[in-house]
Amino acid sequence: MSAVSIYAEASPNPESMKFVLNSTLLPDGVSVDYPNVEAAVNSPVAQELFGFDYVGRVFIAQNFVTVTKTQPELGWTSIIPELRQFIKSYVEAGGTLFTVDPAAEQKAAQAASAGDPTQQDGFTSQKIIDLLDNYVRPAVEQDGGNITFKSYHDGIVTVNLQGSCSGCPSATVTLKSGIENLLKRMVPEVKEVVAEGVTV
Repeated sequence: MSAVSIYAEASPNPESMKFVLNSTLLPDGVSVDYPNVEAAVNSPVAQELFGFDYVGRVFIAQNFVTVTKTQPELGWTSIIPELRQFIKSYVEAGGTLFTVDPAAEQKAAQAASAGDPTQQDGFTSQKIIDLLDNYVRPAVEQDGGNITFKSYHDGIVTVNLQGSCSGCPSATVTLKSGIENLLKRMVPEVKEVVAEGVTV
């Protein structure tokens, strides 16, 4: 394995830090969000990160890991070096990131939650997914998080906010002022956008 370089990047959520690597952890568009150690059964690296007593959430995407801490009084300057070194060493050593392919898990979960939409709902859902993937997700990933489409029914879009977005003080404003306005403008059938995974 070649040398891994990693740097920390602040996010709008003061309790989350994004650790960006020069190597690929997951395929583009695939991410995993572990709100606790119990949810991380598929990820040995996430389980080990939860071994740090201040880690409360782990989010992994294409080339970054976002860690959310549980102790607001603990400054990032004291823990960034430790987390950065752990992630760097783990990846350089070829440590197992996942025991089951997250892309396959994500596809199965989306299929299970899709239900039986009408043809029109299916068409509208696809337009919404395309807008989220092309306009919203790249911006949210810049902040160390992710947004995924969950469902569309009777004008209401349900999305999942993950990573640094969960618990971010500005998540509700971003959701209503940014995402909801964009979707209403581009897809007139949309009346409202609601989010799961927001803990404020």
